[in-house]
Amino acid sequence: MGALHDIGKCAEAYQRYIRTPSTSKAQARGPDHSTAGAQEATRLFGKAIGRLMAYGIAGHHGGLMDGSALTARETKLVEDYSGWEAYVPPLPDETALLASLTKTRRNAIEPAFSPFFLGRMLFSCLVDADFLETERFYAAAAGLPPPERGGRVDPRHRDAVRAYMARHRRNDTPVNQLRSRILDHAVTKAALAPGLFTLTVPTGGGKTLTSLSFAMEHAIAHGLERIVYVIPFTSIIEQTSEVFRTALGPELAGDVLEHHSSFDWDAEPPVAEGDAEEEGASGLAKLRRDAQNWDVPIVVTTAVQFFESLFAARTSRARKLHNLAKSVIVIDEAQSIPVHLLRPCMAAIDELAKNYCATVVLCTATQPALRVQDGALPQPARAPSDKGADRIEGLDIPPDRELAPDPAGLYTELRRVAVEWFQAPVPDNAIAARFAEQSRMLCIVNSRAHARELFDAIRHQPGARHLTTLMCARHRRDVLASVRADLEEKGRPVRLVATSLIEAGVDVSFPEVWRAAAGLSNIAQAAGRCNRSGELTGLGRTVVFEPEAVAGRRSVPRDLTPFYDAAREVLKNPALDPLSLDGVIEYYRWLYWRKGYAALDRATGTGSDYPILPAIHETVSRRGINCPFRTISDAFQMIDEAMDPVLVPYDPVAEEALEALANADFPPAGTLRRLQQYVVPVPKRVRAAMLANGDARVVRAEYGDRFVRLRDLSLYDRDVGLQLLAPEWRTSEQNIM
Repeated sequence: MGALHDIGKCAEAYQRYIRTPSTSKAQARGPDHSTAGAQEATRLFGKAIGRLMAYGIAGHHGGLMDGSALTARETKLVEDYSGWEAYVPPLPDETALLASLTKTRRNAIEPAFSPFFLGRMLFSCLVDADFLETERFYAAAAGLPPPERGGRVDPRHRDAVRAYMARHRRNDTPVNQLRSRILDHAVTKAALAPGLFTLTVPTGGGKTLTSLSFAMEHAIAHGLERIVYVIPFTSIIEQTSEVFRTALGPELAGDVLEHHSSFDWDAEPPVAEGDAEEEGASGLAKLRRDAQNWDVPIVVTTAVQFFESLFAARTSRARKLHNLAKSVIVIDEAQSIPVHLLRPCMAAIDELAKNYCATVVLCTATQPALRVQDGALPQPARAPSDKGADRIEGLDIPPDRELAPDPAGLYTELRRVAVEWFQAPVPDNAIAARFAEQSRMLCIVNSRAHARELFDAIRHQPGARHLTTLMCARHRRDVLASVRADLEEKGRPVRLVATSLIEAGVDVSFPEVWRAAAGLSNIAQAAGRCNRSGELTGLGRTVVFEPEAVAGRRSVPRDLTPFYDAAREVLKNPALDPLSLDGVIEYYRWLYWRKGYAALDRATGTGSDYPILPAIHETVSRRGINCPFRTISDAFQMIDEAMDPVLVPYDPVAEEALEALANADFPPAGTLRRLQQYVVPVPKRVRAAMLANGDARVVRAEYGDRFVRLRDLSLYDRDVGLQLLAPEWRTSEQNIM
C-alpha cells in the first residue's frame, strides 16, 4: 500500500502542478493522485485483498469511503501515470498476500468483522506512515532532525510502579489486606498469554492500581509496547492520569498522555495535500504528535475516543489504530459500554485480542456478563437448518483469566452496605426532609436540572453542597476537597446533591446514600460511596428511589427506563443481593434479553437505527469487499448529543491562561493542560446561542470557535456552576410548561 499510494503523482499533470505554485484555491489540492494506486491494487491483487488495500489508498487523504464510492473511483478516468513501476520496490504476488490472511482467527461475534477491521488497520498504517514521512521530509529540508516521537513501555516503567506499590501498600486494616491480596493475585497472572481478561473487584478494592500493576508486568513479560487505559468519563480522566504519573515518578511522568475531547485536535480543519503541518511551539507540537498516533508508553483516554476511533473513517482519528496492536488495553468500568453498540464493541475487543496480539482487560465491579458462560446475550432468530443455530454468543474468557481471587468471596468480604428500594415515587420535599434528619447524606440524581432543583430545596441546610458537570473541574475539585475535609472532622454536617459523575473514581464515603432510579451498575457505583472503607460499625444504607414526576421531568428518564426495569427484577427478588455477582449477572440477563438481540447493535448517528454488524456481514465476501466504511463511521456515535467546551475564568490561574491564549499565535506550553481544569461542556446549540448574544466570545479569532470563554460571569454561580436558565439558550419546546 505504501508503494502504490502515490503512484498517481507520476502523471505529467501532477508534476506540472507541484512545479507551478498557484494562488488559486480551486487548484490548491492539485490533480487526483490517489485513485491510480487504488485501481492498480485491485488489478494486481483482486477483489478481496486488493480491494481492501484500495480503500486505504483511495482514502489516504480524504478518509475511508463506502464501497459504492470506491467502485466509482475504480472506474474513474485519471491522468496517465504510466511508468510508475520504476518508482516503487518489488511488490509481492496475490498468493503471498492471501496466505497471510489464513492466520486470522475467527471473530466470536461476527466472522466478517475480521477483514473489515483488517482494512481499517491497514488504512491506519498507511496514513500514519504517510504523515511521518512527510514530517521527516520537511524537517530534513529545513536542516533539522525529525521531530521527537515514539516510546514503549520498558522495564523502567515496571520497576517504578513496583517500587511505588511496595512503598504504599498497607496491611493495617482488613480492607487494605484484601487490596494487597487482590494486587498479588493479579500480578501472578501476568505470565498468562496475551488475550482477554476480566478484573472483577468490588468498589474500594483498589482496581485502578491493581490493573496498572498487572498491565506493566504483563507488557514487559510479553514484549507488548504500550498501555491504553480507557475511562468512561472525562471528569475523572485527569485524576487517573495523575495517579499514574505519581506511580511512575517525576522522571517518567511525561510518558503518560491524556487524550480526550476537552481540546480535540481531531476537530481541526484538514491540511491541504502536500502542505507541511504547522506545529507551533514545541510543547504544543509534542502534545499533538502524541495524540495523533498514540505512539507513547501510556495513554489515558475516554471510552468515546477509544471506541469511536475504532470505527472512524477520518484519517486523523484512524491513524492511531495500528498502535493498539501489541498493547495492553484496560477498559475501566466496562459496564458503561452503551448497550445499543454492545455487539460492535465486543467484536472490536475480540478482534484486537485474537488477531493483533493485544490484551484487553474488562475491569469493573459489575461485569456486564459478556462471556459465553454467562449466557446473558440473546441469540438471533435462526432457521433450523442454520449450522450456527446452537452457538452461544459471547467472549471466550475462561475462569482462569479472571485477575481477582474469588470475586464472589471478595464481594462478601467487602460488603459494606444494605440496599433498600422505595417503589412508590418520592417527591423532592421528602428527600429534603430526610436530608434535614441525616446530617451526612449523599443523593445522586439523573440530570443536572434535577440536581439543581433538589439543591435549591436544601440550600439553607448546614453543609449543603452541589456537584454537577455544569461546574468546571477545578470548581468540582474545590467542592470535593471541602466535602472530604468536613467528612474527616467528626460532627460536621455534609449534605451533597450530585449527578452520576460522583459514581466513578471519586473517593468519598457517606453513612447514607440515596440513588434515583437507574441501572444496577449505577446503583452499585452509588453504593460504593457509602461506608466505603467500612468505617461504620454496621452496614451503610443505600436507598434506591423513583423520583416523583413533575412538569418537564419524568419519574425515570426515557433512556434509563430499560436499565431500571431490569434492575427492578433483581431488586424485587428477596433471594438475591442486588450487588452480588449472581445479582449482577441476573440483571444483565434481564437487560439484554428484554432489549432483544437487535437492540445490541443499533447505531443512531445517521439519524435512524443502523445495525453495523449486519451491514458488514452483507458486504464482506470472497467475491469482494463492499463495506460502507463511511456510513458506519457516521452511524457509530457513543453519545447522542455532542457537547462543546466553554472556558470559565473561575480563578486567577484561568484568567492568566486565557490571557496567554488570547495573545499568542500558538497556545503557550502548558496552557491547554491548565485550561482543561476550567471547561464546562454544554450542548452545541447552547454554546452557539451564548456566542450569538454575547454571553460568551471566542478567545482569539485565529483559533475560530475552538476556544470559547464565558464573558458574563454573573452566569456562573459559585454554588451551582454555569446557569443554563437563559430563555434564548433553550429550544422552543423547553420554554413551554
